[in-house]
Amino acid sequence: MMSRFGYTIKQAFRQIFRNRAMTLASVFAITAMLLILGIFFLLIINVNTAAESVKKDYNTIEVFMLEETDETRTQQIINDVTTWPNVAAAVYRSKDQAMQILKDRWGDSAYLLDTLESNPLPNSIVITVADLESADKVAVKAKNIQGIEDVKYYKDTVDKLLKVTNGMKIAAMIIMAFLVVVSIVVVSNTIKLTVFARSEEITIMKYVGATNWFIRGPFLAEGIIIGIVSALVSVGMIALVYTRVIDTVGPGLVRILSVPLVPADFMIINLIYIFLSLGISIGAWGSIISMRRFLDT
Repeated sequence: MMSRFGYTIKQAFRQIFRNRAMTLASVFAITAMLLILGIFFLLIINVNTAAESVKKDYNTIEVFMLEETDETRTQQIINDVTTWPNVAAAVYRSKDQAMQILKDRWGDSAYLLDTLESNPLPNSIVITVADLESADKVAVKAKNIQGIEDVKYYKDTVDKLLKVTNGMKIAAMIIMAFLVVVSIVVVSNTIKLTVFARSEEITIMKYVGATNWFIRGPFLAEGIIIGIVSALVSVGMIALVYTRVIDTVGPGLVRILSVPLVPADFMIINLIYIFLSLGISIGAWGSIISMRRFLDT
């Protein structure tokens, strides 16, 4: 068994180096497909993370007070709002409390907020709705309150993020399906060249009693090796780029949107599993398609 496995692997590498040009073309095609897929994967995961972060405030409406609105008027607004239908609670949030929440969201980058000369955040009232179906009505009604500056309602933001995510998922599936087919065809053509080159040898092996799977082994291993190499190359490139993006852009996004990027370690580990599975599958199927045409099945 070990000698057969050793023969299969040795023959596969020999075939790879014999057809270096086509092997490189196969690696390039699969790597390009995985890179494009990886970009969509990174975007979708980060957008989903942002949506989940905002969803925590999905049932809340934040009413920002004008600077000149005093405590008496603010308390009056709170008393009025709590009498509205489908309002579970209305809580006052001072600018200092808002700053502390922002610091908690920024995490390790919170020290940057200490450089501000003054707290630019406004006092606000956080309205919690009891029924999400009527949250839109509450938000519209809150905009007509006198003494407020703005109303922040997170449902619109979440809906937009979900639409973007769904659109990206559909686009990723279509592009991935197309690129997978192209990659399989390229790998299949690479294997075909090897089969042609070894046609006489294959015929002799059949005459001396070699089984079809013994003959197929090196070709299947060749396709799998091409897939593994492509997967590792693409993961390495994405890991390098994504790590730099987190280091350079990540802190800025936290400051602007209060939503952190997904950690690089989590992304890279998952990409390794996904890309290896895709790479091996593409390489194996490319080999199988090629062998079904040139060898007896």
